[in-house]
Amino acid sequence: MGDDASPLPFDAIWRQVVGPIAVLDLQARHVDVNPAMCRMLGYDRDELIKRDPVDVIHPDDEPVGRQNVDRLLAGEFDSFPVEVRLLHSDGSVLWVLVQTSLIRDDEGAPSLVVCQFHDITRYRELLLLWRQTVSNAPIGMALLDLDGSWTEVNEKLCELVGYHREELVGSPCTGLVDDAEDQSQHRSALTALREGRATSATLEVRFRHRDGDQFWLLTRLSVVPGADDQPVYLVGQYESLGGGVRLSEERLDRLTRMALHDPLTGLANRALLIDRLEHELAELGERGGVLAVLMIDLDRFKPVNDRYGHPVGDQLLIAVAQELISAVRGTDTVARFGGDEFVVVARVPDFAEADALRDRVVQRLVSDTVVCGRSLSMCASVGLSTTQNPKTPGHFLIDRADQDMYRVKHRHG
Repeated sequence: MGDDASPLPFDAIWRQVVGPIAVLDLQARHVDVNPAMCRMLGYDRDELIKRDPVDVIHPDDEPVGRQNVDRLLAGEFDSFPVEVRLLHSDGSVLWVLVQTSLIRDDEGAPSLVVCQFHDITRYRELLLLWRQTVSNAPIGMALLDLDGSWTEVNEKLCELVGYHREELVGSPCTGLVDDAEDQSQHRSALTALREGRATSATLEVRFRHRDGDQFWLLTRLSVVPGADDQPVYLVGQYESLGGGVRLSEERLDRLTRMALHDPLTGLANRALLIDRLEHELAELGERGGVLAVLMIDLDRFKPVNDRYGHPVGDQLLIAVAQELISAVRGTDTVARFGGDEFVVVARVPDFAEADALRDRVVQRLVSDTVVCGRSLSMCASVGLSTTQNPKTPGHFLIDRADQDMYRVKHRHG
């Protein structure tokens, strides 16, 4: 900072900071709230200050917040994080991560409590979606630690091996492998995944059912990396191949493709999308450029389904998928994110090319197409997020593209 620069007035910082902040007195009453806090909850400043903080906390979460504030004031700690639900003025509920800190005066005596809020509603929704997806999956699924012990299993996996969830969680996955050679192969795969020498492994393994019968399981293990790109835990997918049956290479390829692609459009599914996104971020660090993520949501798709039925809607989704494939390069990833939402991941030379890619996709999707003998108009809202930083979390890019897409959709009316 130059000699002529002067510190920005605190009031300007308070008004312009993006993150919601509330200041409480030692009786846990509002002293002040910044504009970002008011926007998050849908109140004006004077109205929010008059409210008891408990009034905007979900009733089921209020005791958690109150207990921690009491411990804070008792001097057990100076700061703590907690996830709670807040109530918007319109009655909706949002999840937030609250970092609460005790502010002391010059003599060290407690003076104020400052709460910083981060909206994690989208994260919690995705977490719930993940749990529901795993619970309802038609194949066995599990989370494993890096040593290969199951930390969570779904009902289908319990059904495959004949054990209850409580019996499997915490036990090594190799404990049910019924052949010494298969155990060695399984341990080698786990070591390679743990050490970062591989990101996934597909194995045919002989398991022993609780009733004593031996059967083959197609097992696919995938690494989930942490913020430092190092392996944090594993996701396991399991499909029974029956007793005494081994897969042909052709069927193995087909099953692997089914696990990673959307069955309707043939595009990458979410699992493959995340894998490709993480790969492109890693490549970004080595090769440079800009990583672009597009979130595409079809406009007025529901009326098509309602008027003509789901078969026509499905064919329209297939047509959209083909248009997206035609709009990008063969090295780019096109995925169906769910419903009528699609995602494109592309590494481009610069930000201008990222904007050009979005324009190209928009142009391809603003057209008429014939589906099942009916002429239908295609139109889509396309959001864009970009980064040059290989350490940018993949989910952050998707969330930013999603937010941008909704801004575009709002402008469309």
